[in-house]
Amino acid sequence: MLSIHDLRLQRGGKAVLHGIDLLVPPGEVTALLGANGAGKSSTVMAIAGVLPLAGGRIEVEGHALHGQRPERVRALGVAVVPEGHRVLGDLSVLDNLRAAATALPASRVADAVEQVLAVFPELRVKLALPARSLSGGQKQMVCIAQALIGKPRYLAIDELSLGLAPTVVKRLVEVVQQVAHEGVGVLLIEQFTTVALAVSSRAYVLERGRMAFAGSSEELRSRPEILHSSYLAAA
Repeated sequence: MLSIHDLRLQRGGKAVLHGIDLLVPPGEVTALLGANGAGKSSTVMAIAGVLPLAGGRIEVEGHALHGQRPERVRALGVAVVPEGHRVLGDLSVLDNLRAAATALPASRVADAVEQVLAVFPELRVKLALPARSLSGGQKQMVCIAQALIGKPRYLAIDELSLGLAPTVVKRLVEVVQQVAHEGVGVLLIEQFTTVALAVSSRAYVLERGRMAFAGSSEELRSRPEILHSSYLAAA
């Protein structure tokens, strides 16, 4: 599985994570919750190889991710969808997908694109358009499709629904569930805690860079005071 042990991070000389542990099993959705500034995005950026660790380790199926460059992280089967629906705006949607498939042999790129279009058929009619012309929901679909095109074993999604309409969120949640059903381990950061807890098996709550809860999503649903306390603490 994807595992984080005693993860410590600093940003701008300030400690943002104080030794957290987290597990993402294959074939399940794992939720990471907490208020703004709790350290959720920093955790994802560390997994992606963007942020250096101040301590601890990140491993996927026995292979160390810490200290690896982002392209090596992807090669080891871990894909990340950063916050903010980031696409290559001047490129077409099709070229955005092709750009994400550069690690694949040229002979497999067309098939890989077709496979992600089967997940997001809504994008098929948008392939020739510049990605900047898409709606926020369509951009998020492109971002997730880019992550899926390399057939990762683990997928981390930072703020799945940020700024999106409820109907789009529902569609994206269906894709997350489908991906997990196919055996991919998903780490989901989601502002709507009810959505995250409805689709996840396990949940973690970060509070000011420390783990305030680790357990089943069912248990966290039955103990709303934990979430309430963590969000109040950041206010």
